Amino acid sequence: MAEFKITQAQKELVEKLGVFYEKSGMQPAACRVMALLIVSDQTELTFEEILHTLGISKSATSGAINLLLTANRLEYITRPGDRKRYFRAKILNWKVDMLQNMSQMTSIGTLLKEINKQRPKASKEFNNILAEMISFLEFLNAEIPFLLKKWESKK
Repeated sequence: MAEFKITQAQKELVEKLGVFYEKSGMQPAACRVMALLIVSDQTELTFEEILHTLGISKSATSGAINLLLTANRLEYITRPGDRKRYFRAKILNWKVDMLQNMSQMTSIGTLLKEINKQRPKASKEFNNILAEMISFLEFLNAEIPFLLKKWESKK
């Protein structure tokens, strides 16, 4: 098997995307693994390819992959006659993932509504901001399915 390599431009994109992901609170190694799997010309990479390309330790690579698998951001496949696992970013089902995220926003909106009802009336400014956030989540929940249909009709 030929050695897997990425270009300098791809390395820079991996770093930029990794930094972007870090801002969401994910650990740096997991961010770089996710970024690599999106930037790479090969959409499926082995543990060793990820390890060597990113230049991180085995434990950091393993921890990052496990975190991404648990977070459902990554999946793996196997190939007949090959014991290796090939990891890939879970972007193939992005629509389903988006709808699941919307479902989570609905759940958090419902919980925040319950919380806001029990908040003390004296914290009016905070309560109003929380109510505004709840209203926006409800708006998003109602609009995203229509936006998705509209987008699909334009494809």
